[in-house]
Amino acid sequence: MKFISFRVDATPRYGVVTDNGIVDLTGRLTFADLKALIAAGATGEAANVARGATTDYAIDHVTFDPVIPNPEKILCIGVNYEAHRQETGRAKSEYPTIFTRFADTQMGHLQPVIVPRVSDKVDYEGELAVIIGKSGRHVSEANAMDYVAGYSCYQDASVRDYQRHTTQFTPGKNFPGTGGLGPYLVTPDVAGALPSKRVRTRLNGQMVQNATLDMMIFSIGHLIEYISSFTKLNPGDVIATGTPAGVGARRNPPLWMKPGDKVEVDIEGVGLLVNNVVAEP
Repeated sequence: MKFISFRVDATPRYGVVTDNGIVDLTGRLTFADLKALIAAGATGEAANVARGATTDYAIDHVTFDPVIPNPEKILCIGVNYEAHRQETGRAKSEYPTIFTRFADTQMGHLQPVIVPRVSDKVDYEGELAVIIGKSGRHVSEANAMDYVAGYSCYQDASVRDYQRHTTQFTPGKNFPGTGGLGPYLVTPDVAGALPSKRVRTRLNGQMVQNATLDMMIFSIGHLIEYISSFTKLNPGDVIATGTPAGVGARRNPPLWMKPGDKVEVDIEGVGLLVNNVVAEP
């Protein structure tokens, strides 16, 4: 299934995407939002409700929210593709590099990436997002995929100068309107086998990142095992699994996103996340 979080007349809603449009689950089910539905293990119930139901909205008549608007945790993985590690000059590591995002930095499909007033060094980073489906601590890599509710696309836009102010780069990863998540949560049965799937980023139609998901240094299962060793994973938590080589900061000259640009994250079997770039008012 493909789940969506969206708004109609500024009212938040959630539903299932079909070939004919959106079946609104708000009101049809008792759960307040998509995260609550996942936490209840009610995706099967949602499928039963959506099956044969009349669609309520056309896709182009709604405003997309981040597919999980209210995650408890957003855990982002750095330098998780070997070619990207090489272009950054980072040393190899036995453990994944992990930083966090705030939920209020996120935006949905077709919502703007915001270039802040204080910087013009905003970089693109297309990534696969993993959405956690049930609580777990000390999850083994062998069992990790049982904890995955689904996948989405992530635009981990980075304000590079703020990222490099110190060795702790939280500021550069937490400006408003820099964390695109969507357009959908695609369940594993729909996404299919991931390793050979391509993740591509395009800026103004030009391919700037292109890799397969099996090029990750640390697999999804390994990341879940490692993360759950130090924190409890909960339904709706988001793991952004890292970006491939080709980021703008490592080009000569650097390629920064600027107002008027369009950035796309395209992952086979998962979706196409599109965000236009605007200046902070």
